[in-house]
Amino acid sequence: MVSAVLALRTMQPLDLTDTRLLQAMAKDPRRTVVALAQKLGLSRNTVQARMAQLEKKSVFLSFERRINTVSLGYPLTAFIHVHVQQQKLAAITRSIAAVPEVVEAFGVTGQADILVRVVAVDAEDLFRINGKILACDGVERCDTSLAMGELIPFRVEPLLARGPRTPA
Repeated sequence: MVSAVLALRTMQPLDLTDTRLLQAMAKDPRRTVVALAQKLGLSRNTVQARMAQLEKKSVFLSFERRINTVSLGYPLTAFIHVHVQQQKLAAITRSIAAVPEVVEAFGVTGQADILVRVVAVDAEDLFRINGKILACDGVERCDTSLAMGELIPFRVEPLLARGPRTPA
């Protein structure tokens, strides 16, 4: 995971053409390569080559990020702040990843060590999931916050609208 993060940090920045292409795809993700080329005034080959490079750079997230977990029967979302024994972090991460209801996790600074986003069927199911995480060897304690509602959905459109930034 650390190597993937470092690779992203050292990635060559996107140029204006890449950003325009991503904006067009964000507005209409089902648009064909030909339609994107026409919209942007580029050749089909240019758009295909740019998309291949963006894929190679890991710019695109997985399709599953677009699947609403409520439609799968998991209406509750919670954030679990996990406090761990640092020397066991890799094993703890593997154990947490084995819990199907864990949809993402981040190593964080502050009081907790890992922030885990989970989905659950109901409060009882959330209690069970929390227990699975607590049972991981090296987990010292968890603090759980129930999401009451999504106020700002995942987005990058405002960043695309600003245009590419160069590292400081």
